[in-house]
Amino acid sequence: MTTAPEHAPTMMRASLGERLAPWIPVLLVPVLTLLGYLAIPSTSSWLTLTVSGLAMGMMIFIMASGLTLVFGLMDVINFGHGAFVSVGAFVGVSVLLMLGQMTGAPSLALNLLALLLAVFGAMLATGLMGWAFEKVIVEPVYGHHLKQILVTMGGLIVVEQLIVVLWGPDEIYIAKPEMLKGALTMFGAAVEKYRLVAVGVGLVIFLAMRFVLQRTKLGLIVRAGVQNGEMVQALGYRLRLVFVGVFIAGSALAGLGGVMWGLYQETITAHMGNQAMILIFIVVIIGGLGSVEGCFIGALLVGLMQNYVAFLEPKAALISNIGLMVAILMWRPMGMIPVVKAK
Repeated sequence: MTTAPEHAPTMMRASLGERLAPWIPVLLVPVLTLLGYLAIPSTSSWLTLTVSGLAMGMMIFIMASGLTLVFGLMDVINFGHGAFVSVGAFVGVSVLLMLGQMTGAPSLALNLLALLLAVFGAMLATGLMGWAFEKVIVEPVYGHHLKQILVTMGGLIVVEQLIVVLWGPDEIYIAKPEMLKGALTMFGAAVEKYRLVAVGVGLVIFLAMRFVLQRTKLGLIVRAGVQNGEMVQALGYRLRLVFVGVFIAGSALAGLGGVMWGLYQETITAHMGNQAMILIFIVVIIGGLGSVEGCFIGALLVGLMQNYVAFLEPKAALISNIGLMVAILMWRPMGMIPVVKAK
């Protein structure tokens, strides 16, 4: 009778550990939530801050998901991504201002319809802008990261100035739709209605992206293009068109995030996208460049950390997310769920 090698249990344990390793980052969100619960003395305050942090994280994810896709598939460092956030916010708010009767009506259906039209307008505008941006600015510098940083940053500055020309240099204040104002009382805590909507929208976007990337032929081509673009082209697929489609989709998602972020802050400026890029890059880096799942987890961590630290020690809030990024990169230098490309 033959016996199994002595090292077989060790191999099985290693294999199990390797299978469980990708799920470890998922535990960081409930762990951070638990730490927040232990640190914040009031349960109602903790619940309010948690929902606010999740809503903030969802909106950051929507803005950052397009950038992580663009980098993961196209290997493009797009510093102009913030321009799409700003344009999306201004187009969406302009639509909402034109639909003042719908946003001011005491009807949830009309309010959500107005918000949907604003989102559609913003995504259409930023999608078309993304197509032009990729064709004119990004295409000539494929494969040259330093040039990409320079030209996309220049594109961001140009777009910001165009926003000033079209909408003026002043801040624009925007009120939320009537039925999305105020808060609901849940377990003794006040939770803003709009933040619940933001959480729902973020979950829908994440699940939709997961479905497309994991369950459709297009998603298979995208993932294969990330792993080995030359093989995908050898099989007869036009990866160039996939590149353009991904860039347009990423730009449209930035526009959607811009609308949600503008309503969250209730004010928009030409430089809001540039300011949001700090949080977006933190999320993309700690998530693992090109990983949608990592981007999602990273955005939730950033949102929760920002709200918890701002409540406990406001002066430390500005550096809390930098500290989070440093801690995660010391643990996993390639990010929480990195995308490994074929060599």
